[in-house]
Amino acid sequence: MKISGFTIVRNIRKYHYPLVESIQSILPICDEFIVNVGDSEDDTLKIVQSISSPKIRIIQNAWDMSTGYEVLSRQTNLAMNECKGDWLFYLQADEVIHEDDLAILKGTMARCMAQDSVDVIRLRWLHFYGSYFRYRVDAGWYQKNDRMIRNNGQVESYGDAGGFRRKDGQPLRRKNSLCLLYHYGWVNSEEIMAQRRLNAIQIGFAKKEALSGQEQYRYGDVNQFPVYFGTHPSVMKSIIAQHRFSMQDWDNICRQYWYHPARIFRLRYKTFGRVKERLER
Repeated sequence: MKISGFTIVRNIRKYHYPLVESIQSILPICDEFIVNVGDSEDDTLKIVQSISSPKIRIIQNAWDMSTGYEVLSRQTNLAMNECKGDWLFYLQADEVIHEDDLAILKGTMARCMAQDSVDVIRLRWLHFYGSYFRYRVDAGWYQKNDRMIRNNGQVESYGDAGGFRRKDGQPLRRKNSLCLLYHYGWVNSEEIMAQRRLNAIQIGFAKKEALSGQEQYRYGDVNQFPVYFGTHPSVMKSIIAQHRFSMQDWDNICRQYWYHPARIFRLRYKTFGRVKERLER
């Protein structure tokens, strides 16, 4: 069994995407990793080229931004079509895999090799928000996503590249994994988040009304969101340690939940409960 990883990237320094950490997190179980690099306003290409691994293959494309948010799925499919593995592992530039899950994920793909009834394998999405120790489970935040795709030519990315579908219109045949997908795209300075929101509006990913009369982004009170007590992928250690607000938040969490077993043992845990309404930020 061979595994291909793939992603699409553009302006990763400008928008503070942890792309290097993302690729490094999954590379140990990949036989190759395809990176589709779009024309950028920063040194994105050099950053990708700096990752020292013979497994990485770079392709370059000019992204047609006039197609709106569908540019993301079109570029994702271009990267996907370059993959030669039996299974294709898709990570977006702000998603990271925990090293303790690598063997589990590889074993799941191996077991599914003989099961023609499985098109994709889903992971539990952990959306960190404002702090590396807070995550969202309220309305509007999808909690599962397809990230391992059988390379049978029947599956494609669509829309804003948030998910996949079968080309014949039939429902995807899914297998759920309990492993976590660490999503870090919403832990940045409010200034960076404001820039990313404007970019999303420009490509049609978000509506102009999302500005709500102000260009500045505000996280609001992060204390209303669930606490993450567990460890993070080791590749993220340096980035998290440099995030001052998260370190302050963790100190407060340790004082408030000094007795909590999940904090003491740093259990990698995500609640199965959902908040049906959207929480204010």
